[in-house]
Amino acid sequence: MRFVFLIIVALFVSGCSPENVRDFDIRNLAKSDIDMVADTHRKELEKQIRKLTIKLYKRNPRELAKTPRMTIDLRVQQILAPPPAEGYPELEGRSGAKAMSLALTESYQGDRVFALMAGVHSMIDASFNHKREFFLLDELDQQKLYNSARNLETVAWNLNNRKDQRGQLLLLSNGYSKEGIPNLSFERTLGKMIALQDMLALIIADTTNRTIKNVVHRAASFTFLPI
Repeated sequence: MRFVFLIIVALFVSGCSPENVRDFDIRNLAKSDIDMVADTHRKELEKQIRKLTIKLYKRNPRELAKTPRMTIDLRVQQILAPPPAEGYPELEGRSGAKAMSLALTESYQGDRVFALMAGVHSMIDASFNHKREFFLLDELDQQKLYNSARNLETVAWNLNNRKDQRGQLLLLSNGYSKEGIPNLSFERTLGKMIALQDMLALIIADTTNRTIKNVVHRAASFTFLPI
């Protein structure tokens, strides 16, 4: 009874009306406003990763065909799930920047979309200190968030420019329809992810009185910043 009483008091103090009690999550009592913001950013990034993965596979069906009986849904599930402790065998255990670099290496014969997006997801995961939900004692590093945003800019540039010896793009993304109408949806999705990471980095830096080290980093490169 005392536990229930404490919950009711907490709801009253937080301004939650009795009609909304059923929608209240007791875990929120252990969260600050910043924790809730971080949770929201993390969830939105997962949505954008899912969206970008699907779009890349639809634009590059040959990559999915490299793995027998594979489907887009299965690949999305693999990418968004925690990776095996030893890493993905087809990526030779690589994750983060190493997996993204593998996807953009001309000699790589595997599924480039999977390598790229598994790398993006594991990089984002590392920028959130491998946490999917945040509470009062959890901390985020504004520099990791900032660096991951710069790495996403590098991914965006390479998608538009990285070609093989025949002059063909390694992965198709933005382009034009038969009517000459530009399709920039890939760029917009990556832009949303970059903005989410940059905004959260600024919020964390402001609330912790820490500064972000602005790294001189060219998007037009094949190097990624450490996370």
